[in-house]
Amino acid sequence: MSLYVVGDIQGCNRELMQLLDRVGFSFSHDQLWCVGDIVARGPDSLEALRFFADAPTGSVRSVLGNHDLNLIGVLLGQRKVNPKDKLDAVVASIRKLDWIDWLRHQPLCHLNREHDLFISHAGLYPWWTDMEACTHATEVEQILKSEDFSTFIEAMFGNEPQKWDSSLSGFDRYRFIVNAFTRMRYCSINGELDFSVKTHPNDVNNNDLRPWFDFFRGNHRVAFGHWAALMGETSHPRTIGLDTGCVWGNHMTLWDVDNDSYYRQSAIRQ
Repeated sequence: MSLYVVGDIQGCNRELMQLLDRVGFSFSHDQLWCVGDIVARGPDSLEALRFFADAPTGSVRSVLGNHDLNLIGVLLGQRKVNPKDKLDAVVASIRKLDWIDWLRHQPLCHLNREHDLFISHAGLYPWWTDMEACTHATEVEQILKSEDFSTFIEAMFGNEPQKWDSSLSGFDRYRFIVNAFTRMRYCSINGELDFSVKTHPNDVNNNDLRPWFDFFRGNHRVAFGHWAALMGETSHPRTIGLDTGCVWGNHMTLWDVDNDSYYRQSAIRQ
């Protein structure tokens, strides 16, 4: 059995299929994890969603990304469709309820002790241990799986609070947890998240902000996506950036965890 982790799909389903063909992926023998953002901005969000949702149980998995959570809000009628997200086919699908149900049962993070690997969309908030992160993720996952999930989705979006405090409660607590897992890029030295800066660290002149992985002190590996401007560069051997901007015309990256090797598929011209 081989374990693979792929970067943000964002509707680029054909590139994903080519990567899986290249490594001879087998549903019965291998496992694939996506770092989130299966949908949005690319041409084939519906096909990508079908691939993950209809795959044999346990063979293909994904953690939730910010675009995946946004899609739940869109399908519930709580959020407006951004035309740039190219979600018309998903919204018009007769399986709309299936997509909501499947997405809300996906985790915010995945911890694989065997491979010494933590997976989430945006990374691991440096002021949490991996076990603390999993505990906080479970809080949110339980609500998403509950009958009250739509109320949670409606209150989930926003930038506050920006700093973690264990005394946080209610939607403030849940909102920070979601943002840390799905939107984090830069942090201040005191643990505040900044959502305004998305560029490569070399292009940032703010001395108060640093990439979250600059503060990371864990001994395990963290695989993440969300940050296409990095093109996978973290300068940290234990943090593996897998969003290499396929949807923006660059390429999609698939990581063979067991052999620590990378496969890349250039974006296909539309």
